[in-house]
Amino acid sequence: MPSNERIAEYSTKASSMGISEIAITEHLFRFKQSLPLLDSVVAGESDAEMADSMKAYFHFHATMDLDQYVESIQSAKDAGLPVRLGLEVDYYRGSMDEVSAMLSGYPFDVILGSVHWLGTWRFDDLDDTLSMGRWNAVSLDEAWMEYEEAMKELTETAACDVIAHPDLIKVHGEKPPMNSEFWSTMADILSKSGMAAEVSSAGWRKPVGEQYPAAELIAELARRAVPFTTASDAHTLSLVGDQMGRLRTMLTDAGVTSVRSFSARVARDIDIHQGSVTESA
Repeated sequence: MPSNERIAEYSTKASSMGISEIAITEHLFRFKQSLPLLDSVVAGESDAEMADSMKAYFHFHATMDLDQYVESIQSAKDAGLPVRLGLEVDYYRGSMDEVSAMLSGYPFDVILGSVHWLGTWRFDDLDDTLSMGRWNAVSLDEAWMEYEEAMKELTETAACDVIAHPDLIKVHGEKPPMNSEFWSTMADILSKSGMAAEVSSAGWRKPVGEQYPAAELIAELARRAVPFTTASDAHTLSLVGDQMGRLRTMLTDAGVTSVRSFSARVARDIDIHQGSVTESA
C-alpha cells in the first residue's frame, strides 16, 4: 500500500518535470475484492492449463484491500499532495456492470479501463511461457479482432473514464500493417464512447519499442477530437514522468493543445504543457 512518503516522492518527481498532478492507478485485480470476478475470466475456457494459470495469477496478486488503498490515497490528498485517487480496471467479459456497482461507493477521481487479457490469455504477460505460447496458436488478425471486440464491450459501459494504452496487444511486437483498418475502427469506438484515450510512454520500455497508442491511432483520435490523458505507468519512482516531453511533442504535432484531467470523475481540460500523468505506485 503506497504511503504518504512514497506518494510525496512521486509527486515531487512529477513536479520537477513540469507535471502539475499525478493520479495513482493501481489495478483492480490486485485487491481481494476482485476475486469474485475471476469466474467471468475463466468462463468457457476449455484448456485446463490456461484456466489454472489464470486462477493462480489472480490469487497470487489479489492480496491488498481496496478500502485501505482508498484511505491511503485519500490521506495523501488530505495532506495537500497534488494526487488523484485512481484505479485501473481490467476487462471482465460480461461483468462490467458488476464492476461499476462494486466501485460506485468509492470517491475515485478517475478510473482507467484496460484490456490485459482475452479470456485466460494474458497476452502482455511477457514472462509467462504459457501466455506467450498462445501467440503461436492464433493469427495476428484473430488476435486483433478479439482485442477489438473486448475494447468495444469495455467502452460501451459507464465503468471507466479513460482507455489505458489503447493498443496494448501490440506489446509483444505483433502489429497490424500501417494501412490497417484497425486504427480507424478503434478511433470510432473511442469517439463514440466519450472516453479519453491514454497516451503512454511505457511501450518504449517493451518489445514493441513505441508509445501507446501508435502514431497512426493518435492521428485518427486527434482527427475525431477524442481527448487524451498522459501516462508513464511507472511502477517505480525512477520512471515517473518518463519521456513526457517526447509524448507532448507527439501530441502537439498531431494538433493537440490540451490533456484531460479528472477530479471526482468530472473531466476538465488543461494546457498540455501544464500536464497531468497517471502512474501505478
